[in-house]
Amino acid sequence: MKTFMDQDFLLSNETAKKLYHQYAKNLPIIDYHCHISPKEIADNIRFDNITKLWLGADHYKWRLMRANGIPEYYITGEATDREKFDQWVITLERAVGNPLYHWSHLELQRYFDYYGVLSSETADEVWELCNKKLADPNMNAKNIISLSNVTVLCTTDDPIDSLEYHKEIAMDTNFTTKVLPAFRPDEVIAIEKASYPDYLNKLSKVSSCIISDFSSLCEAIKLRMEYFNEVGCSVSDHGLDFVMYYPSTPDEVDAIIKKRLAGETLTQIETLKYKTAILIFVAKEYHRLNWVMQLHYGVKRDNNTRFYQKIGANTGFDCISNYSSSAELANFLNALDTTNQLPKTILYSLNPIENAAIDTVVGCFQDQSAVAKIQHGSAWWFNDHITGMKEQMSSLANLGLLSNFIGMLTDSRSFLSYTRHEYFRRILCDMIGTWVEAGEFPNQERILSQLVSDISYHNCKKYFNF
Repeated sequence: MKTFMDQDFLLSNETAKKLYHQYAKNLPIIDYHCHISPKEIADNIRFDNITKLWLGADHYKWRLMRANGIPEYYITGEATDREKFDQWVITLERAVGNPLYHWSHLELQRYFDYYGVLSSETADEVWELCNKKLADPNMNAKNIISLSNVTVLCTTDDPIDSLEYHKEIAMDTNFTTKVLPAFRPDEVIAIEKASYPDYLNKLSKVSSCIISDFSSLCEAIKLRMEYFNEVGCSVSDHGLDFVMYYPSTPDEVDAIIKKRLAGETLTQIETLKYKTAILIFVAKEYHRLNWVMQLHYGVKRDNNTRFYQKIGANTGFDCISNYSSSAELANFLNALDTTNQLPKTILYSLNPIENAAIDTVVGCFQDQSAVAKIQHGSAWWFNDHITGMKEQMSSLANLGLLSNFIGMLTDSRSFLSYTRHEYFRRILCDMIGTWVEAGEFPNQERILSQLVSDISYHNCKKYFNF
């Protein structure tokens, strides 16, 4: 029987162990998509206790606690931090097979030097140990990032953001991690939301451009892109229901915008035509600026109306959507490629049954302008577990070139989530090691070492030009 989560955790053979320990383990981390607050980094925040750090904004954990029948009082309610911690421990004991069990223990090992098992019996010990460590003035946001060996971190930022905290962080010469903005124009695209007219007013003010039609909206967006570019942005991100393609003329989009601003209700087709037009426009601008476009889709959000009205969005009530059209995705990419304005693009679907579809679409638009110009993004959200990562990488290997994959991201609000890169690298090395040991790939150290090093770090660095 193997020891619980020892140094060879998830490494099932000698080749895997060698690849991980000698080549993957100590490489730096580029976190090209996360939801960490730049203000919290700029303020170099510290945490009063492990609950604040672990449970403060982690809807992964909240969701699991609800599945264990824990009252909301102990999740997002007014319970004390110690009470919330204890309820999380009770839940974690039952989380066999869930990645949160592994992530939590990796975080305890890497940041708190605790190599035991967190349970009801050890809860007092872990609570006291973690809080003692957190009381150290050096246990602050910037030092946690540095300790994690993160060289580049891309946050997620609205077009109207001032980016003042990114500028402040860049002025700290003692903090060597690059913290760069990523352009996230979801509110521009969400024309169906009640907040859309108010958002356009805010965009008008910050861009000094009065928005009244499609042309003026595009000009305002372009001005904000130029500003983001000046502050170091080279990455965009979109959260979509699905990647649509409903072409239209500029006159049609003008009419749709004016109809919406007049307070009228749009048809579904009008909404989709508007969204397609905006996505096509920004994608062409990304190409001009040499930015990378990320498209996250396949999610149905805020499904529990009762809880959404009570505690809001991003609280653990989203699910996988079963609607996404690979044909529309291909048509969207083709519309950009036809004019040679398709930017580097990373595609993530929350629905794992779309792995093969994505890999076949990706293969249609690769060219010499960049190595693996169109990427099948890392297993995302509900899929960033052992099975999900293996399925995504296996599909990519079967239908494309796994060797050119840009690897893992955190997509997290937690400062401790960098152990997910370790988790990914262990799974990667075990997959490749297993193929080698089975005689499915040659045991050539030069090729293997380059393979795991590239996927873990170097491909990402080259792809984003960081």
